[in-house]
Amino acid sequence: MKTGDADKDTLYYDGACPLCRREMNVLAKKSDGRLSLVDIHSLKELPANMSRHDLLKMLHLQKADGQWLTGADANVAAWQSTPRGKWLRWMRWPGLRWVVDTAYSWWAQRRYDRLYGPDGARRPQDSV
Repeated sequence: MKTGDADKDTLYYDGACPLCRREMNVLAKKSDGRLSLVDIHSLKELPANMSRHDLLKMLHLQKADGQWLTGADANVAAWQSTPRGKWLRWMRWPGLRWVVDTAYSWWAQRRYDRLYGPDGARRPQDSV
């Protein structure tokens, strides 16, 4: 099940994260409606085969064709919906991809631990 607009890519983000909210506000303005943004905490029903925990751990983007991207791939793909998004493509170049993915994974884990605790004890439950 796709919870965003069927003809747009949909980015799932953690609305409890202040930095994430700021980035989504910028993306919303710059993408001019070409990207659907969904706060994970607002979901009454989760996408198929996804848990709230999975979605909160890192960015998830579902392409209009149903394909899923996560982490830095999701972030770079989301920014492609903006006029200057092409300038972020270098983050996916061979050699640099590993560095960017490692940095994103480190940051995403620290962000999650800070908001929800290292064991995830403070995170919202899947059932609404």
